[in-house]
Amino acid sequence: MTITQAPHSSVLETPAASPEDAGRHFQAKLSVETDPADVYLDMHKGVTGFRVLDVRSSKAYAERHVPGAISLPARQINVETTAKFSKDELLVVYCWGPACNGATKAGARLGALGFKVKEMIGGIEYWHREGHPVEGTLAGDVEAIG
Repeated sequence: MTITQAPHSSVLETPAASPEDAGRHFQAKLSVETDPADVYLDMHKGVTGFRVLDVRSSKAYAERHVPGAISLPARQINVETTAKFSKDELLVVYCWGPACNGATKAGARLGALGFKVKEMIGGIEYWHREGHPVEGTLAGDVEAIG
C-alpha cells in the first residue's frame, strides 16, 4: 500500500483571516487608496471634493501628467507649500507607478499635516496604460512611460 502526501501549499500554509478581519483590512485599504479608473470616472463626471497632486519632479510633471493635476514634488511638501489646500478636500496623490513610493511618502507627509489623502495606485504609468488623457510636452507620445 502506497501512501501519498498532498503537495505543500504556499497559499494555504498561513490560514486566511476571518471574514470580519478580511473585511476590515480591505475597507481600511480602500480608505487610503484609489485607482486611475475611479479617478478618471469621477473627473469625467465632474465630481468635486478632491484634488489630484502629481508628486513626481517638476520635469516629469511638465512632460506628462493627469489633466488638471497640480505639481507638488513629494520632497517639497510642507506647511508653506500646502497652505493653499483645504483640509476639507481630499488630496489624491500619484507618482510614476507601482515601483515608486513617492506617492506613499507624499501621503504620509500630507496626513501628518492634517490632510485627508488617498494614493492613486498604479500612478501615471497605469493612468497611461488605461488610455486616459494626459497633458504635457510629451502628451502625444504613445510610447511606454517610466
